[in-house]
Amino acid sequence: MSQTNQPVALVTGASQGIGKAVAENLLDGGFHVVLMARRQAPLQAIAEQWPGQATAHAGDVSDPESVDQIYQNITDTHGRLDVLFNNAGAFMASTEIGDVSWEDWRRVLNVNLDGAFLMARGAFQLMRDQKPNGGRIINNGSISAHAPRVGSVAYTTSKHAITGLTKSLSLDGRAHNIACGQIDIGNADTPLAAGIKNGIAQPDGSVLKEPIMDVVHVADAVRYMATLPLEANVQFMTVMATKMPYLGRG
Repeated sequence: MSQTNQPVALVTGASQGIGKAVAENLLDGGFHVVLMARRQAPLQAIAEQWPGQATAHAGDVSDPESVDQIYQNITDTHGRLDVLFNNAGAFMASTEIGDVSWEDWRRVLNVNLDGAFLMARGAFQLMRDQKPNGGRIINNGSISAHAPRVGSVAYTTSKHAITGLTKSLSLDGRAHNIACGQIDIGNADTPLAAGIKNGIAQPDGSVLKEPIMDVVHVADAVRYMATLPLEANVQFMTVMATKMPYLGRG
């Protein structure tokens, strides 16, 4: 526990969508939540609704110095970290691999893979060295880690890599009481899901308005994972709109 006897969680990409929903759910559950995203203003707006229980820290998950700074702040302020929800992500417009620019490839991988590694490494170091040691890292994968959409090479590749990161963290964490799991999410109702509701390309060339679920179900699932005792772990969980085309992508 932290110096205030509240469990401390760090949520990246917390300014909107899944990250915001998860952060607010953990706050409801009694966590102190450190909110991290690139923009301070929306984080501060959330923190002001939870005075003394939420802390806003603007930062870039793909910048090693920014990541080091937030973990130093958590150490100085709270003395420990109990949960990381490793959620921040980047996307790009649907593009065949032959037309994907190096700049777009690197932009997506820089956040989704390099950023996820930097955040996980920092959390692991803190959890390993704190007294008592231990904690939990929850990586936001995607159902794209199992079945890609057309024109999604950068995003899909990054999410396949997250599965490898999750497994490696799980093994390395055993010696230090650190658990790691992955949640793979499909068609949650967030600002980024507008294209799914309006119609999205399918493998057969058609465009389909896909079913979508309330993001609260994702937040509930992450909270369940976060509140397990460290002797138990959800290694992989898939939460998705029931009727969305996923198994074989339709």
